[in-house]
Amino acid sequence: MVLSVSFTLTVAAQMPISSAPTDAEVYFIEPKDGQIFESTGGEGVEIRFGLTGMDVSPAGIAVPNSGHHHLLINLDQIPNLSMPLPATDQIRHFGKGQTSTWIKLSPGKHKLQLLLGNYAHIPHNPAVMSKVIEIEIK
Repeated sequence: MVLSVSFTLTVAAQMPISSAPTDAEVYFIEPKDGQIFESTGGEGVEIRFGLTGMDVSPAGIAVPNSGHHHLLINLDQIPNLSMPLPATDQIRHFGKGQTSTWIKLSPGKHKLQLLLGNYAHIPHNPAVMSKVIEIEIK
């Protein structure tokens, strides 16, 4: 038991945590909080990411004061912010430095949030995270 705890602490200590300016902000350009979509059609909903106080850079390249976007969809709990973000249907990675995407969502209400990650998919310290917005698909 002690061995596994020691190993976990050693691995966590080696994770590349990047600092972020305290005025850095990530936000949604589109959609707007409370926006209702009558139909998403074949393409889905366009999501456009905004960022101030930092730059966008692809994953895998360590560039100071930069990161890439992660879109959190209907998450009940924020993942561990000191570890790489897992790639799941609810945590979408945009490691090529993309600043927009189209997503298909089922009818109903959906919570969306943006989280900037460093080159290793680890959130910055302090975390650069948007407020949660809610959209609805009719």
